Amino acid sequence: MEIRKIQLTGGASFIVSLPKGWAKSQGLKKNDSVGIVARNDGSLLLIPKISSEQTQREKEFDASSIEKSIYLFRMLVGAYIEGYNVIVVKSRKRMPPQLRETVREFVRGMIGLEIIEEASNSITIKDLLNPAEMPFDKATKRISSIVSNMHKDALFALQNGDEALSKDIIARDDEVDRLHWLISRQYNAISKNILLAEPLGLSSGKIANYSLISRIVERIGDHAVAISKNNIHLAGEELEKAVIDLIVSAGNTSITIFTTSMEAFFDEDIEVANKNIECTTSLVSKCEEIGNIALEHTGEKALYIGYIGESIRRVGEYSADLAEYVINYLVGKE
Repeated sequence: MEIRKIQLTGGASFIVSLPKGWAKSQGLKKNDSVGIVARNDGSLLLIPKISSEQTQREKEFDASSIEKSIYLFRMLVGAYIEGYNVIVVKSRKRMPPQLRETVREFVRGMIGLEIIEEASNSITIKDLLNPAEMPFDKATKRISSIVSNMHKDALFALQNGDEALSKDIIARDDEVDRLHWLISRQYNAISKNILLAEPLGLSSGKIANYSLISRIVERIGDHAVAISKNNIHLAGEELEKAVIDLIVSAGNTSITIFTTSMEAFFDEDIEVANKNIECTTSLVSKCEEIGNIALEHTGEKALYIGYIGESIRRVGEYSADLAEYVINYLVGKE
């Protein structure tokens, strides 16, 4: 960090000179303008190129050097989340159908992407979304609503032995991933150009909160999938009504903790968040009871019951983490 003295000019204005090396690296010259943003912590953010337009960033992948299709898919997701506007996948020779299908699967799984150019050895993908138009609150409410309903349906499927519903819950997780990746991508794009946040009326800190919360909600959604997979394994098994009732009771408690944490965030209610964390005590007790019941059974049946109880407990813990995060955020905001 460089230390520079503040100088007084004209008897009224304070000035600080810019590091010459930095100015040159940003292509700045005499009479150019820079943006200055005052941040909540008292610091100033210096923006060398003032523009509310999204910077066009391109990422290219050589598919010939990628060992497996799943590796390429993960790298494409990484490029999307990092905010690249143009993604090019090339191959030294004609692109194999498997890799081409992987790229198409990636495009279908993301929000806002389109293939704009395709040749025998390359595919070019364009992001058509504008980060400044991203409704973070609506997207976060949508993802939390999907996850909440997934858990409610998972409990219903367990009660009724509904294998088709369990499979539908597993399929719904794709929508959760799409929304989470979108929120993460828009956050990264805005973090690279803070001026994009101005039309949204949100601070960079609030946008970061949405990104972090969507990640926790996505993990809670993963546990709805885990419960559903175990429900499928238990299909046809005889479960005592008392066991099912206990699992459903614990599951409903975890769902309530989750939805209350989300309400505390949107309502900015620190008191609700505090009280909500205390509800995890009864949930942990119920989950321990489920674990004890699982030990009374034998074989895979015991495992599946135990796994369901563990997922319910984890949902409660993640939801309590959300409530704690709400408290930290609101205290910092004050």
